[in-house]
Amino acid sequence: MAKKSAPVLSRANLWSLEEYEKRRPTFRPEVMAHKKNRTVHLGNHLTLQFEDEMTVRYQIQEMLHAEETDHDSVQSELDAYLPLIPDGSNFKATMMLEYTDEIERKRQLSQLIGIEDRVWIQVEGSSKLYSIADEDQDRENDYKASSVHFLRFELTKEMKAALKYGVGLAVGVDHPRYKAAINPLPQTVRNALVLDLK
Repeated sequence: MAKKSAPVLSRANLWSLEEYEKRRPTFRPEVMAHKKNRTVHLGNHLTLQFEDEMTVRYQIQEMLHAEETDHDSVQSELDAYLPLIPDGSNFKATMMLEYTDEIERKRQLSQLIGIEDRVWIQVEGSSKLYSIADEDQDRENDYKASSVHFLRFELTKEMKAALKYGVGLAVGVDHPRYKAAINPLPQTVRNALVLDLK
């Protein structure tokens, strides 16, 4: 039986602040467990969080909860985060460059310009597929990379079919100053991502 696709988030199916307050104690641990199989660490400083309806719902609901925003102000949050939900032919990820020391972070970001365009996935038997980065806006400048980027990996029909059949999936980055790869991804992560494909 085909997996039923989750409804795309809208104002109509977001929880009210009161409803979320009730659901939050059980929803948060559920999301954290869900994210474990959608998180990929490439080296010590680059993390990919592969997004889906649940992770995006959590992000929006948490922001509304923290700001105690009324339901009338929700649309801007939806506009910002809905593009992060995969649409059945792609994977979408938030890429984070993480350095604990601020001076080190500034130094590294100045050397990692363009890294968001050098992140790739590779379906076993296919060529590397590089990310399409920051379609929402330009996040870097001539002096430094941004520490957060939004990536999309648009798969061909053949790649989708191969993944559904069961082949392996690799992820990596090959910037001149930062190289790392996981080949293949753990089966639990690969299986979680394949559920994004319709």
